[in-house]
Amino acid sequence: MSGTYDDMAPLRADDLEDERPTAHAQVPITVVEPEGNARGGIVVLHESRQFTGAVRNLMNALATEGWTVIAPNLFHRANGEPEAGVFGDQLFNDFDACFDWLTQHGVFPDTIGVLGFDSAGTAAFLVATNRPIGAAVSVAAQGIVEPLTEQADALVSAAPDLQAPWLGLFGADDPATPPAQVDQLRDATARAAVASLVVTYPGLYHRADTPEADDIDLADSQTRIFDWFDSNLR
Repeated sequence: MSGTYDDMAPLRADDLEDERPTAHAQVPITVVEPEGNARGGIVVLHESRQFTGAVRNLMNALATEGWTVIAPNLFHRANGEPEAGVFGDQLFNDFDACFDWLTQHGVFPDTIGVLGFDSAGTAAFLVATNRPIGAAVSVAAQGIVEPLTEQADALVSAAPDLQAPWLGLFGADDPATPPAQVDQLRDATARAAVASLVVTYPGLYHRADTPEADDIDLADSQTRIFDWFDSNLR
């Protein structure tokens, strides 16, 4: 099957033991599949119940490159949306469900990557410290020196545990990620056992999920994402 559709990804039986009794046993997902055989899979973490047009365009662009793209609804357990995203066991359980869905649809485990923006970029980073995936990309990941929530480690503390090659994209004028903190994260990830790359763009030109991606810097940030997955998901 190719195109875009909604589906459900079952939680693992072991993961359900970590959940509240009222938790849903399945994660609602949106899937964008490429034409022909997929070369791998990308799990796109996002911070809201709705996709912006720019995020959908990015998902479609990734699928055009040959990836099966899957985006879970991380807020399927709650009536209200958590203020700072979903972290801890719930995040890892939902990622596991997406990982299993992809492998059951013919994607090899070492060709699965994760991508996130803002607090979901933080989530993507933490997934890469807890799960043996192929590659990870974070755009504007927050909580660099102070944890976003009690369930999320500060990125500089978690950095030595990275298990997957990680790319971080930041903007020099982003108040949520001050340049001095980004430099600390660059140093911390350099001590991990896997490859890492931190790129800082002028202003706010790190946003590959914006509709103005025809700008040279914005286009570069999207190209870096594609190239990172191309290089590491083999």
